[in-house]
Amino acid sequence: MDDMQGLVVVITGGSSGVGRATAHAFARRGAWLVLAARSPGPLEQAARECERLGGRAITVTADVTDPEAMRRLAITAHERLGGIDVWVNNAGLGAVGPFHEVPIEAHRRVIETNLLGYLYGAHAVLPHFIEQGGGILVNNVSIGGFLPTPYAAAYAASKFGVRAFSNSLRQELKAWPDIQVCAVYPFFMDTPGVQHGANYTGRALRPAQPVYAPETTAEAIVDLVRRPRRQVVVGAVAQLAKLEYQLLPRLTEWGLARFIEGYLRWAEPSSPTAGNLYAPMPERAGVHGGWQYPLPRGRDAAVFGLALGALAGFALWAARRSAGSR
Repeated sequence: MDDMQGLVVVITGGSSGVGRATAHAFARRGAWLVLAARSPGPLEQAARECERLGGRAITVTADVTDPEAMRRLAITAHERLGGIDVWVNNAGLGAVGPFHEVPIEAHRRVIETNLLGYLYGAHAVLPHFIEQGGGILVNNVSIGGFLPTPYAAAYAASKFGVRAFSNSLRQELKAWPDIQVCAVYPFFMDTPGVQHGANYTGRALRPAQPVYAPETTAEAIVDLVRRPRRQVVVGAVAQLAKLEYQLLPRLTEWGLARFIEGYLRWAEPSSPTAGNLYAPMPERAGVHGGWQYPLPRGRDAAVFGLALGALAGFALWAARRSAGSR
């Protein structure tokens, strides 16, 4: 498992969720980690875990919405570890609720973190990649980069933006064939993200099943470093949902909105919260969020798949009927 011995990997949002799982995955293979996040306590815990797993880790307390902080992060990694081989843009926030009822400051914070934070990270590391003649930039996007999410409009806008940014930047860098821009699109992950997220719905939230272990995304990122390519979609349900939206965009959008509205009608009441938009929540840091339920998960995956299949079948039938009537 030491096939990445001495590889220097920078991970933003490295204190919890997919970022922490990704740090563990690289550490098991002997990589040297630079972990960045807003909360120093969980960062230090993650670094100690990486050391025990066989890697080397240093931490930098930084907010990705500060471009100067990202520049300092890149300089620190370069000066202390001798270069940067991989940069993983991973830090992310969410705010759920009717668009007009969510404070505009919350929408702004989501865009600043999820989209501008990725731009700032790339802008900080690319000069180092160009100087050394190579490097791998990995953007952890989410299936939200392909599938718009009603009641999370700013989140969806940020993820669609990161997908466009990744594709655009990749073309700009054709003159440097050893600089790779890769994107990862996972489905719902069992991370503390829901507990951390801002919630203005008045209802308790939980991720839709099936919920995948964050280690699956971590391993996908490691595999991208081994075999760089433009994108990887993590999870069979994510691949199905992506295809569904490509084939039936209007129907998929309508179905998602009705599904979310139905859930919110029956979910338990909950007080509005800004979550970790403006300050980290170190007491809830960790890899997992406790959302995986092994027995129901398979059932829910099957139900979700059947629902998508039925939706596709209905749409195809309606399209053929319409064509026949003409």
